[in-house]
Amino acid sequence: MSHQSAIASVPTVNAGTKRAPEKLSELLERLARESGERISMREIANALDDRSFGAFLLVFALPNLIPLPPGATMVLGLPMVFVAWQMVIGYQKVWLPRALADYTMERATFLRMVARVSPWLRSAETWVRPRNWPLDGAIRERLFGIFALILAVTCVLPIPFGNWLPAFAVAILGVAHTERDGNCLALGCLFGIISIAIATLVVTATGALLSRLF
Repeated sequence: MSHQSAIASVPTVNAGTKRAPEKLSELLERLARESGERISMREIANALDDRSFGAFLLVFALPNLIPLPPGATMVLGLPMVFVAWQMVIGYQKVWLPRALADYTMERATFLRMVARVSPWLRSAETWVRPRNWPLDGAIRERLFGIFALILAVTCVLPIPFGNWLPAFAVAILGVAHTERDGNCLALGCLFGIISIAIATLVVTATGALLSRLF
């Protein structure tokens, strides 16, 4: 891996067309086949186009689902805040800092990564598919971004036992946004609302306990 520019560019996928968007597993496999000797993060983000928000939310949410030392979620949750905030302010696709956008990996490495994640994605895609998608329009996309941002901030806050569920909700929302699945979106919103309610309850109970002690 290096910070050199990738040799070949890959055509982007326009998710705004009326036809069903290309499945994420198929997109990644095509990207791996058509890339040059090295592939950059910019190429991946461009290929995902406006679906890059969901894909990056999913990628950044997954580490928060792994048992980690206290305080780790404060760091790992920040990239989710970064992505969700871009949706709130109206970006059409994920913007990456230049150093990260120019970061490249060998095609063979990317192929191995795709080979590992594709079976899981294909399994998920048997029931996650484009249907009942309600987020057509900039205002609805921003509302989605605000909800994702609230969940991401909840993941960052040092709330005892309060980080896993919002991260799980963000992961579901990421899949829903990538595949344009309204049913999956509803499920993610349900988990998100529950997680926010639990976090609020924990914070309220902790505050009440501290006020009695001090």
